[in-house]
Amino acid sequence: MRHRVAGFKLGRDTEHRKAMWRNMAIALFTHGQITTTVPKAKSLRPLVEKLISLAKKGDLTSRRRVIKVLGNPIKIKFDEDPDVQRNRFGEVTGGPRLVKRLFDEIGPRYADRTGGYTRIVRTGKYRIGDASDLCVIQLVGDESGPQVSGQYSRRREKADRRMAFAAKLRKGSATEQAATPAPVTEAPAADAAGGETTAEA
Repeated sequence: MRHRVAGFKLGRDTEHRKAMWRNMAIALFTHGQITTTVPKAKSLRPLVEKLISLAKKGDLTSRRRVIKVLGNPIKIKFDEDPDVQRNRFGEVTGGPRLVKRLFDEIGPRYADRTGGYTRIVRTGKYRIGDASDLCVIQLVGDESGPQVSGQYSRRREKADRRMAFAAKLRKGSATEQAATPAPVTEAPAADAAGGETTAEA
């Protein structure tokens, strides 16, 4: 029995679980929202909200506590981020720090809010491998960012291409019919001798 044992294990040992939470929190603070499974999002939410509460305080002790949990990684939003410095081998050597963004931008955004900095939205989609429910966890107030649509589906795009191709075929056959004159059919003439009809070529 699991009396007085709280929290999610997520099928991982302690170090793996902490590393996963750290990586997910870094991605959430960098991009504003991430797509993951529902149990992972529910387990990530308390950690993220505590870090944002520390960022709202803004003092040196809070900054050190956040660095202890997250480290102080360089914030890379895209592969070709112009603010990130790289050496001649393509390795990242410098750039804006994530903890600075957390304390300067994300923390003050929630100054008048006492909690509930994240939202979990179920997408209604399932992961193909194990049929896990997928959801989007996002920072509240980032609705102008990427839309909550789960994974991008090309089904609508393929259907539009099919409809355009069918319309082109219909239009092409209609113009061909209009361009070619209709064949003239003559009434069959009755043979005077036997009463048989013959069609002239």
